[in-house]
Amino acid sequence: MIDEHTQRRRSSFWKELPILLGVAILVAILVRTFVLQTFYIPSPSMEHTLNIDDRVLVYKLVYDFRSPHRGEIIVFEAPADWRTGPEGEDFIKRVIGVGGDRVVCCDPQNRLVINGQSLDEPYIYTNEGGIQDAPAKEPFDITVPAGRLWVMGDHRAASGDSLEHYSGGDVNDATISEDAVIGRAFAIFWPVGRATWLTVPKPFDKIPDPAPK
Repeated sequence: MIDEHTQRRRSSFWKELPILLGVAILVAILVRTFVLQTFYIPSPSMEHTLNIDDRVLVYKLVYDFRSPHRGEIIVFEAPADWRTGPEGEDFIKRVIGVGGDRVVCCDPQNRLVINGQSLDEPYIYTNEGGIQDAPAKEPFDITVPAGRLWVMGDHRAASGDSLEHYSGGDVNDATISEDAVIGRAFAIFWPVGRATWLTVPKPFDKIPDPAPK
């Protein structure tokens, strides 16, 4: 005797399977487009916070509700004159200054100064001999324009960042628009042995807002 109830369930499952797969694919596409995306690290510019071939998770919605904060690691579409080719490129750097901030290199202890407060940067690249990169390749004194960001790599000697594109020139060319930011990198998920959260370093808590003009 055939169990018709069971037979109908099996038939229903196979009919619904393409729909379920389609919904799963659609959800994955929507999540990747609007919420989360993975990026791999192709260069040494953020060593050793991020190493070559690390995979990071990037939260894309956060900056729909607020502006980037100092100390956050962001992925952004590079300005045209930062790129190595005509096609768009995504860069990953740390936010050092936001709109209105005065960023200066350097104080007598060779530290960046933001809005009059010296910044300790323990995350800056240190080589195998224990020698840490200088916080900047050359002295500078800039004020970040409104709606723009001054960004730098943690491996200062190997980073094509805001200072690399400034060198006493136009600060607008050396900063990126907040509108170019794709999202915040908040975790390394691969390789498993390097998995960690990417939080804002504590020294940024001491940085005051710029004085009103």
